[in-house]
Amino acid sequence: MTSSLSPFFNAAGVAVIGASSNPQKLSYGILKNLINSTYKGAVYPVNPGSAEILGRRCYAHISEVPDPVDLAVIVVPAPVTPQTLEDCGKRGIKAAIIISGGFKEVGESGSDLEKECLEIARRYGMRLIGPNCVGTMCMRTGLNTTFIYGVPDTGGIGFLSQSGAVCGGVIDMVLGKKIGFSHFISMGNEADVTETDLIEYLGEDPSTRVIAAYVEQIRDGRRFLEVARKVSRVKPIVLLKAGRSGAGARAVSSHTGSLAGSYTAYQTAFKQAGVIEVQNWSELFDVAIAFDFQPIPAGRRAVIITNAGGPAAITSDALANNGLLLEDLEEATKVELRKHLNPAAQVSNPVDMLGGVDGPMYGMAVSTLMKDKNVDIILPILVPHALTNSVEVAQAIINASKTGSKPVLPVFMGDQSVAEARITLQGNRLPMYVYPETPGLVLRKMLTYAEWREQQMEGIQVLNDIRVEPVQKILDDAQKAGSLGEAQTRPLLEAYGIPVVKGGFAASASEAAHLFDEIGGPVVMKIVSPEILHKSDVGGIRLNLADRSAVMAEYDRLMNDIRRAKPDAHLEGVLIEKMAPRGQEVIIGMKRDAGFGPLLMFGLGGIYVELFKDVAFRIAPVSAVEAHQMIAETRAGKLLTGFRGSAKADLDAVVNVIQRLGRISLDFPQIEEIEVNPLLVYPEGQGALALDGRVILKK
Repeated sequence: MTSSLSPFFNAAGVAVIGASSNPQKLSYGILKNLINSTYKGAVYPVNPGSAEILGRRCYAHISEVPDPVDLAVIVVPAPVTPQTLEDCGKRGIKAAIIISGGFKEVGESGSDLEKECLEIARRYGMRLIGPNCVGTMCMRTGLNTTFIYGVPDTGGIGFLSQSGAVCGGVIDMVLGKKIGFSHFISMGNEADVTETDLIEYLGEDPSTRVIAAYVEQIRDGRRFLEVARKVSRVKPIVLLKAGRSGAGARAVSSHTGSLAGSYTAYQTAFKQAGVIEVQNWSELFDVAIAFDFQPIPAGRRAVIITNAGGPAAITSDALANNGLLLEDLEEATKVELRKHLNPAAQVSNPVDMLGGVDGPMYGMAVSTLMKDKNVDIILPILVPHALTNSVEVAQAIINASKTGSKPVLPVFMGDQSVAEARITLQGNRLPMYVYPETPGLVLRKMLTYAEWREQQMEGIQVLNDIRVEPVQKILDDAQKAGSLGEAQTRPLLEAYGIPVVKGGFAASASEAAHLFDEIGGPVVMKIVSPEILHKSDVGGIRLNLADRSAVMAEYDRLMNDIRRAKPDAHLEGVLIEKMAPRGQEVIIGMKRDAGFGPLLMFGLGGIYVELFKDVAFRIAPVSAVEAHQMIAETRAGKLLTGFRGSAKADLDAVVNVIQRLGRISLDFPQIEEIEVNPLLVYPEGQGALALDGRVILKK
């Protein structure tokens, strides 16, 4: 797969179809960038109306272009693009970038054109980037097919964006700041090549150390999860997702559905795949350059070196808020610092060297702290003033940083007075930040990624004790109804090995009494009606019925009460279930996401789940480790571990139910939502019991 993308970045020859001699045209800018770049391959303008453009012979048709040519950059009106692609296919070209707009972004007619282009490309085994994009850059080969002004420095960041409009702004933002890229890629409409394809390609590219991405939508969530998880094991993926607010969670009939918004699936996928999500453009590159320039910290212990107390205090707060530590320094370190610093300087942590400190002092402090066993990360802070040469300080920090292997993240506050220092630092692979709170967030992202990568990849447990056929029949019978109440959900859960409380359905008072005789008391009685989704909301549950006569009498009372409360509801009967021993109530559910598939939920159960929203999510299937992590993220999980002397609950039983619910969801894609609420969890070794459940089917 990734080898098919190579011509976009390593082409032997490039044809610009629709090249123009008019400097106001985008195609002129593309041709000019190609010719003026360091690209060594052949460049061919193609336009029947010109004999020569920018000193290059212009060809009337792609069929006339000589070898070598393996990449076409197409800048022609949308209606003629399909024929242009057809001509490229006949010529044997295997990669094309469609710069032109006017495709699915403009509506149905454009969408049809785009589909036609894709069909042509597939017929000829051709890969497409775009349409409606600004092109690509590869810094290693110099191949620049964009019309953007300026080329960033060469470095280790592979950047890809679904928005072409932001690409020019990003380049302008990083120019002259020694932030280096391996690739710069605009994806446009992604008719063929997607963000997942490019992440996979950059994951294998030796010149890329970190992948930075701006995405608005991921079409094939399952494949993204698989690819991103594999790539994250090798190099970090830092991602900015737009449209996080979106439509949010739509009103649905299960607790899980109401809590699992569209963005929730993205967040969950990023977490499971080790993707480092950021919230804005500043964070995207703040984090990316740290990964590109510096090693991942070995631990959470940071030390601050500063010439001003205020910024050090802000940095300290930011570190604490992001889970980092300011450990006390070794005594030998303090002794060494006192030898060189002003007697009034503070040599604990933060190390406040006072305002008059110079470059050699910064260098001495960094070198000394490199040797301290209580230090994992060094944060030099400089507030420039008239007596301080910021470039000298920068160079001293650079030299000292080479005496050890600990990450160094300098903060030089200001703008104009530290501009040259920024170039010095970042030109020597030290990221420079201008706000003292920034390193806290950056380091948290780095450490979270390190923790994810250290996790052992665990296989998914194979469940053999399941019965597919009865579930299939239940779902087929309920397809017209669109949902399953508790009475139908019970046998479904049982077929997949999820323990349910003993009970059965009764359509009359005498049947209810008969069930009582079979089960033994006390029992609970629950109304059964397709129009009543949450029984407790309408008084549809009666507890602790201890004898046969009470069951018969309560049946009639319950029916009468519900008819008054819900006169339009069709009342089918009741469930009679054994009163279960007390335990911890949790909820386990699933809502199917259109892109990522079954989104599993765990949280605090019962009637208050939507009030407290104490939930965690994972995309099925999940390993036992992932299920345990899911539980641990919630307050409900903390209660299950034996909070304040209470008995530790049977976490393995909960994990078992999570995995089995995931398996049901994967086996039956017609299930839109399913939940067990509550699942009653008993002390360790005593299992768990499903007390209620519901299934929503796809319409």
